[in-house]
Amino acid sequence: MSSPRLWLVGCGNMGGAMLRQWVASGVVAPGGIDIVNRSDREFPAGVRQARDLPDGALPDMVMLAMKPQQIDDIAARYGDRLAGVPVLISILAGVEEAALAKRFRAGAIVRAMPNLPVGIGKGVVGLYSESADAGVRDQVAALMAPLGLVAWIDDDTRFNVLTALAGSGPAFLYRFIDALAGAGTALGLPADQAERLAVATVQGSALLAAAADVSPAVLADRVASPGGSTREGLNILDHDDVLKTLLVETIRASVRRNAEMAAAAR
Repeated sequence: MSSPRLWLVGCGNMGGAMLRQWVASGVVAPGGIDIVNRSDREFPAGVRQARDLPDGALPDMVMLAMKPQQIDDIAARYGDRLAGVPVLISILAGVEEAALAKRFRAGAIVRAMPNLPVGIGKGVVGLYSESADAGVRDQVAALMAPLGLVAWIDDDTRFNVLTALAGSGPAFLYRFIDALAGAGTALGLPADQAERLAVATVQGSALLAAAADVSPAVLADRVASPGGSTREGLNILDHDDVLKTLLVETIRASVRRNAEMAAAAR
């Protein structure tokens, strides 16, 4: 499928980030995209948007990109109109495939969890489906490829962990960057300079980690000379596994909330 016809039901920050990268990469032509939204937003030229789904034949794919809490309203309004669509993609956090199948009749349903850096082609997209065959999986993977790392998950329960780690992960990382800059400010650096230094440090370190042939743990030890200042700082983070424990609890809280949203959508 060279350039699929695609309908988006809802298109907020995440859907918009995906759409712009699809158009920029050429994987979807603007003229092949229709969006139904509550109000017009700024999208690439040629993308059509309206308050209702277009008339005529169904597209190759439909992506649900509204808020998860709107699923019943959207199903009541568009369930019949979308019946028989070959591929239904959902980026609704916490809404399981079975819950989607109860509301929408599609050839295959694929859950997708992107994170915000997909807008610059450096994101992560987790995918899960029980109903998609190999051909559909290839189509969806090809659609998602320009957005960044594409990872299929083979267990629905693990999908909630991926959602917490990669989907919510940018927010957790932004908190870390803010705290790193705040520490510099607390110890005397100007706030704007500390923020620039923190962002650049995380950016360069992430690029190096992505290109390295060793784990981030090994890279950390390479930076830290025995008895040096970096090692003294790592001793604080490593004491009683305080950082690991904090992040496990952070991810666990997000996984728990995903499970609660899944239960509400069943």
